[in-house]
Amino acid sequence: MNIGKRLFQYALYYKKIIIFALCMLTVAVVADLAGPFIAKKLIDDHILGIEQPWYETNEENGAVLYKGQWYERADRIEEDEKQSDASHILLVGRRYYFIDENIAFDGERTIKNEQLVITRGDETARYNGQLLSADELFSFYEPEIKPIIKLMAIYFFFLVIATAFQYGQRFYLQVASNRIIQRMREDVFGQIQRLPISYFDHLPAGKVVARITNDTEAIRELYVTVLATFFSSIIYITGIFIALFILDAKLALITLVIVPILIVWMIVYRKYASKYNHVIRTRVSDINGMINESIQGMTIIQAFHRQKETMEEFKTLNDEHFTYQNKLLNLNSLTSHNLVNVFRNLSFVMLIWYFGGASLRADTIISLGVLYAFVDYLNRLFQPITGMVNQLAQLEQARVAAERVFELLDEQGEDVKEDAVAFYNGNVTFEHVSFGYKENEYVLKDIDFEAKQGETVALVGHTGSGKSSIINLLFRFYDVNRGRILIDGVDVMTMSKQQLRKHMAIVLQDPFLFTGTVASNVSLQDKTITREQLEKALKEVGAEELLKHLPKGFDEPVIEKGSTLSSGQRQLISFARALAFNPSILVLDEATANIDTETEAIIQDALEVLKKGRTTFIIAHRLSTIQNADQILVLDKGQIAERGHHDELMKLRGKYYQMYQIQKGQSDSYAV
Repeated sequence: MNIGKRLFQYALYYKKIIIFALCMLTVAVVADLAGPFIAKKLIDDHILGIEQPWYETNEENGAVLYKGQWYERADRIEEDEKQSDASHILLVGRRYYFIDENIAFDGERTIKNEQLVITRGDETARYNGQLLSADELFSFYEPEIKPIIKLMAIYFFFLVIATAFQYGQRFYLQVASNRIIQRMREDVFGQIQRLPISYFDHLPAGKVVARITNDTEAIRELYVTVLATFFSSIIYITGIFIALFILDAKLALITLVIVPILIVWMIVYRKYASKYNHVIRTRVSDINGMINESIQGMTIIQAFHRQKETMEEFKTLNDEHFTYQNKLLNLNSLTSHNLVNVFRNLSFVMLIWYFGGASLRADTIISLGVLYAFVDYLNRLFQPITGMVNQLAQLEQARVAAERVFELLDEQGEDVKEDAVAFYNGNVTFEHVSFGYKENEYVLKDIDFEAKQGETVALVGHTGSGKSSIINLLFRFYDVNRGRILIDGVDVMTMSKQQLRKHMAIVLQDPFLFTGTVASNVSLQDKTITREQLEKALKEVGAEELLKHLPKGFDEPVIEKGSTLSSGQRQLISFARALAFNPSILVLDEATANIDTETEAIIQDALEVLKKGRTTFIIAHRLSTIQNADQILVLDKGQIAERGHHDELMKLRGKYYQMYQIQKGQSDSYAV
C-alpha cells in the first residue's frame, strides 16, 4: 500500500471531525467568494447604474426630480411606461453631464466647445450636455443609498461568516491532525514493544527516537498545515472557476490551462524534492543517533580526549545535511511564488487583452463591475495556488517522514498478549541447540544440558564463548536455528514470548533503572505488585540498610538510569525487582562484578534469598562466586567443553581448573 493511502487511512480514524471541518471550510469559501459578486452588483447597479437611460415619468414614487420633471431609471420601469426618448447622465473626467436625448454609442468622452463629444474609432457624436451640480447629482444618487447600505451589510455579514467558519475549520482540522499524530506515535511506540531485540542490534536508539519524534512531527505538519492548505486551495480554486464561468465562460476556459500546468509543476518538483528529502531525513536520524551516542559515552570521550574527533564526525554529518538543505532551498526558490508571479502577470496580460478587445466591439460591451469581479477572482485564484506551491516542500518532507515511519511499522513483530499463564516449575532443557546471529556463522554448537527446578547453573568461559547467547535464547530474544529448548517439557516455540517471560526475571551486570522512584523501579508500575510486596522484597534483599539514608526512603526520586545512586544501591533495587515478580527462572548476568567488597557481602546474602526455590542461571567471570552451584557449564567457542560441580571440575584439571588457578593467583598477588 502506498504512502498516500496509509496516511488517508489514519485520517479515516477521525473522519467525522475532518468532514465537519471541510464542511465549515466550504461554507467559509462560499461566503468569501460571494464578495466580488456583491461588489459587481454594487458597482454596476448602484454606483455606475446612474449612467443607464432615464425616462420621464408622472409618478413620484422612486423617481428623481430634475428641473421640474420626474425621471426614473430604465431598469426600474416597464417597457410600456417609457413615454419619451431616453435621457442620459454621463461621467466626463470628474463631472457628470445630463444629456436630454438618446446616445448612439459609447466610447471616449470629452467636452469641446461646451458640447459632449463621444469618440469610438472613426465614429464621433456630439451632444448638448448640462453640467450637474452636487445637489442635482446627489438627487439622482439618493435612491441608491439604501440598496448600497443593504449590499454593504450583506458583504459584511458574509465576511463575518467566512471569518468564523475559517477559524472553525482550522481549529477542527488541527484537532483531528493532533489526534492522528497522537495515534500514530502510540502505534510506533507500541510497535517498538513488539519488535525483536535483534532489530535494535542494527538501528541506533537515536534513529528510533528520530522516527518517533522528528518524523511524526513532520507528518503532523502534513495534516495541520499542508492538507489544510491543499483542501482549502482546491475548494477555493473550484469556487473561483465556477464564479468565472458564471461571469464569462470563454475566459474561464482559457484560465483552466493553469490546472494542467500546476499538476506538471508538482510532478517535476516532487521528482527532485523527494531525493533531497530522503537524504535530509536520513542525516537528521544520523545526527540524532550520534548525539545520543555521544551523550551516553561522554565520560569516555572526555577521558580519552576525543572531543575534537567527535566534533569532526558530527561536522561531517551536519555539513552534508546543510548541503542538501541548500539544494532543496534552491529548488523551492526556483519553483515557488516566483514562478506563480510569472503566471499571475501573464494572466493579467491575457485579461487586459481579452477585455480590451471586447470593448472595441459594439456587441460585447463589458461593464466595470464584471471587470472588477474578474480582476478580484483572478487575484484570489493565485493566492491558493501560491499557498499550495509553498507547501510542496513540507508535503515532500512529510511524505518521506511517513515512509520512514511506515517502514518501522511494517517490521515483523509480535503482539503483546496478556493471557493468564500458569506458574511453571522451571525445569529447563536445551536439546542439541545451535544458533548464530548471522546465517551459517554459529556462536552456539550442539548445546545440550538440563537444569532442574531449584538448581543453580553457572555459565563460565572466556569472552565470546556463548554464555550470553544461551540466555538470549532462553528469553527468546532470539530463536534457535537447530534443536529445542524445553521448559517443563514444553517447547518454548509453542509459547508466546510474553507467556514465556511471565515467570522469568533477569539481573544485569549494569542494572537499568527508569525515571521515577525506588518503589516504581521495583514494581515497574505492575498493579499486581502491592506496596507491601515491593517493600518486603526490598527488605529481604537487604536494600533497606543501604537506602535508609535517602531523604524519602523507598519513594526517593530516581533520574535517568539511576545516576544519583551508587552501583550497589542500583543492584539491590534490581534484585528487589526480580524478587517482587517472583519468577520461576532467574538469570544473574555477572550481578556482582561491579560491586565493592563491603557491598558484595550484602549482595551475596541477597543472592541466596533470590535463588531459593528457583532455577537460577548465573553468568560469572569471578569463579569464587559460583563454587556452590549445582552445575557448572564451561563454554569454549560455542560448545560445552566441561560440565559438573566445582570439585568435579577441579579434579579434571581442565579449562575450569586453569581459569580458577589464574584467578586465584591474581587474588593472591593482590593480597600481597
